[in-house]
Amino acid sequence: MSQHKNTSIPSSTVTRDLRQLDKGTHNIYESIVVIAKRANQIAVDVKEELNGKLAEFATTNDNLEEVFENREQIEISKHYERMPKPSLVAVDEFLNDKVYFRNPAKEQE
Repeated sequence: MSQHKNTSIPSSTVTRDLRQLDKGTHNIYESIVVIAKRANQIAVDVKEELNGKLAEFATTNDNLEEVFENREQIEISKHYERMPKPSLVAVDEFLNDKVYFRNPAKEQE
């Protein structure tokens, strides 16, 4: 996950020039599919990492009276909330040629 902690990635919505998105594939729809699949990969990686870190705080007792706030757990959660969304990371990677993709249908032609 540490590779996704890039400060140059905006944390909010950015208006994009659609002509930039089809440079790698020459098809805007194919580019969107590549970006979406990469965003899903990133989201799964981030979720697994977060769950791993939060699992350290898991208790086997479900008694609500024993639930307490753990400052470290809260800080970990806040850190992940502040990270750029997977879709923004995927778009940035795609536009900077950091995503490897191929289309088997085109390769057969």
